[in-house]
Amino acid sequence: MFARCLAIAAIPVSYRDLYSKCSNNDEPIHIDVYKSLLSQCNLDNTQLKIIWDLVGPQRQTQNAVNRTNFYKTLALIAWAQQGKQISEKLFDSFTGDEYPTPKLADLTPVLKVKENMFIEPRPLTIENYQKLIEIDLIVVQLVPEKKGLFLKYSEYLVASKRFGSKVTRRYNDFVALHEVLLNRFPYRLVPSLPPKKIIMNDSQFLLERTRGLQRWLTLVCRHPIICHDSILAFFLTDEGSDVQNRIRNTFRKVPDEFMTSDLSATAKEWLPADNGQIAVSRENIRSLVNIVGRLKQNAESLVTQSQESAINIEDISTQLKNMSVMNVGSSQNFIENWSNVQRCFDGMSKDLHGISQTCQTRADFEQRTVCEKLGVLYDILVAHMELCERLERGLAHDHQVALSKLLTLKKKKLQGAIRGIDSESVEKLESKMLAQENIISSIDLRTDFSLYCVHMETQLVFAYLGTMPSILASFVDLKTKTHFELLDLWRNLQSQYSILEGNKSNGKGYKK
Repeated sequence: MFARCLAIAAIPVSYRDLYSKCSNNDEPIHIDVYKSLLSQCNLDNTQLKIIWDLVGPQRQTQNAVNRTNFYKTLALIAWAQQGKQISEKLFDSFTGDEYPTPKLADLTPVLKVKENMFIEPRPLTIENYQKLIEIDLIVVQLVPEKKGLFLKYSEYLVASKRFGSKVTRRYNDFVALHEVLLNRFPYRLVPSLPPKKIIMNDSQFLLERTRGLQRWLTLVCRHPIICHDSILAFFLTDEGSDVQNRIRNTFRKVPDEFMTSDLSATAKEWLPADNGQIAVSRENIRSLVNIVGRLKQNAESLVTQSQESAINIEDISTQLKNMSVMNVGSSQNFIENWSNVQRCFDGMSKDLHGISQTCQTRADFEQRTVCEKLGVLYDILVAHMELCERLERGLAHDHQVALSKLLTLKKKKLQGAIRGIDSESVEKLESKMLAQENIISSIDLRTDFSLYCVHMETQLVFAYLGTMPSILASFVDLKTKTHFELLDLWRNLQSQYSILEGNKSNGKGYKK
């Protein structure tokens, strides 16, 4: 019936404005927003119930009110406020040029309900490191056997707790993932992969690369934005062959984040009021790259020293063991009670072996709990520095090129106008200028979006930086426990040495 009424009277502009304010992207009005609107029209419950029964959400699907019934609601509210009896007949008998406008109280509560129901996309805030590690747990392990008939290559077993998956990947599969992630998320922290090959023995290289791949994939999988992308899900779950080519072919045409994000047009609103904050943070992170890099290098050096010490002590243990089983013969027995001395050597050998094992175990533990965590922090700091450099090379260049084109077109138009060129040529130039202005606008939006991303990625970096106290606490605690444990072992060894020295001091030394 109301469709016929549209031809009888005009819809006030206020109706359309109210619908726009109460609707989410021009969709039907949600029941909760509708209720809130009715509460602002100063009608009694009986009148409100009549309106609800006539045009409310019970007659609509999914608890919503469409545009037609919303307009009808506003007209009924206005008539009720004029003291008329509410009914459908009011629309048939109405003779005015425009439907009446209702008097509504403050719309703030209505808009608040809408905001809570359909909250606009807001920047992701990084609360703390604990929230990040809850996203996923990644384990990358080297498969012991190399594959390939002629050209040998290594494979890695990649496990994800979030997906409950275990897949086998080659290094080139990681390279393909890295490429598509950079294309998809050019303004996010996508760290560099560990190198394909460096100069060191094969086993050491593979060990270092496995650790590097685990750090890299952990950072990617715990990124609050990247972790939700289908590219990552594909890499962590797909069990087909030729992953590197399929991931490139599947995702190479996927648009970058700017083209798909709900925040692309409003990113500027979420930037800090002081743009200098971004620059200051960038310089601080540059300094932190050097500081954390040195800390990482020193920690790794200490681990290496412990490992080398373990190797040297183990070698001493081996040589003493060799001496403990030597049969020098009675004629060569230049030390009395040589058999007792050999038993001391054997005991010392076992104690030294225990010390060596402890040094190695503690070094391995320090590698995992200190060096690797410093490595993760260092990797994300370097990734932030690379991101800023990448944006400088890319966006700034594109923006300058676009501005240069626009200035050239304006100059040509000005010259043409002065020379009196034909109108068709001027029209073409104007069309080109309009197109170029659209490009400029797009670049401005893209620049704002990139700055917003850098701002958020900086928060992400500082969330990881918050792990420094726990890393240093682990370092101190580990060193303390290690030194006390080794002290006990060395004191036990000292007692063995005392027995050996006692034999000499009792006059049982060299034969004459």
